Amino acid sequence: MQTESITNTTCPACGMLCDDVNPTKTTCAKSAAFFAQANVAKPSIAGQTATLEQAVKKAAELLKQSTQPVIGGLSTDLTGFRAAYQLAGKTKATLAHMNAVTTWRNTKVLQATGWQTTTMTEVKNRADVIVCIGTDIVKHNTRFFERIVWPKKALFVDNEDRDIVYLGGEGLDTSHGTSPKGKPATVLPCDPALLPEVTAALHALVAGKQLTVDSIAGIAVKDLADVAERLLAAKYATLIWVAKDCDFPHAELTIQQITQTVVELNKTTRAGALAMGGSDGDTTVNYAHTWLSGLAIHEEVLPDHDALLWVNSFSPDKALPTTDAPLIVIGNPNIALEKEVDVFIPIATPGLDAPGTMIRVDSNVILPLKQIRETDLPTLGEVLAQVEAAL
Repeated sequence: MQTESITNTTCPACGMLCDDVNPTKTTCAKSAAFFAQANVAKPSIAGQTATLEQAVKKAAELLKQSTQPVIGGLSTDLTGFRAAYQLAGKTKATLAHMNAVTTWRNTKVLQATGWQTTTMTEVKNRADVIVCIGTDIVKHNTRFFERIVWPKKALFVDNEDRDIVYLGGEGLDTSHGTSPKGKPATVLPCDPALLPEVTAALHALVAGKQLTVDSIAGIAVKDLADVAERLLAAKYATLIWVAKDCDFPHAELTIQQITQTVVELNKTTRAGALAMGGSDGDTTVNYAHTWLSGLAIHEEVLPDHDALLWVNSFSPDKALPTTDAPLIVIGNPNIALEKEVDVFIPIATPGLDAPGTMIRVDSNVILPLKQIRETDLPTLGEVLAQVEAAL
């Protein structure tokens, strides 16, 4: 099976999981880089080439000796995570995703107050006012405007007349918000750290409150009031953020103000919140962990661990974790081992070397990943099953 024979597949390079991708003709830089990856590597123990059986045996020995192991990274698909979850039960390991600190910003708000969210399909077909808060979405989800905001056809709205607003953030590329007709986006920049105040002010204005100041974080209140009026007049408003870009004190307050603004809007019109971003299977892992355990996944790698098994299937450019404990790395064959690790086992990449399943960032669609080329590398599930058998 070769890439050339696949003309329509799902790309796991970002949380959008675009399912119309031709691996050899894609114009998305993230997608092109994903499908161009090499898949040749050998297992190693302490930097020395080893067989798969030897590497599995060593990994099992390190986990046997551990009393507080962590299975971290968890950049994988649904099948891979299920295998990791099963191994965690056998070894009493804590599970922690590499994006957990980011995704917990959303989780804390969802747990505290709930929210009213929408989907990319609904935005594509209905949204007439879209407010991007503190983020250049294209940096994370390259084809968002192409597929969702400016598609060739939308069912219930003239997509070329959508009203796009960028609120907050500095130095963002807002060019994608310009409509096919040449209508530019409204851009109201501010220091990202001041977004809690700005979103609270927008929430107040939408609720009909009067503000007694002329500006907030350098944004004129009259301009914020104009955005509030446009949201209230919209038939379907959408407020979008990316949790990874909310990297400042009280970030959860910003997200809460966004979601509460949506609640206020829904008293008189229709509106939805949409958390974008997503990478390394974080949405898939978060939902699967909740299904299997009833709990949200752990926020970060515990500092007192005495063994760390690091899983990274999708992002070989991401640095390995810093730890003084034994480190077992199972993942993408292109991972740069900038330091010697105790065990390295390269595995097949879901959506490239192996089939798989992932959940889209808006949480309502489960998509299959195709195997588009042959490989001799084992899957994560196969490796972890062998490790478990060797314990």
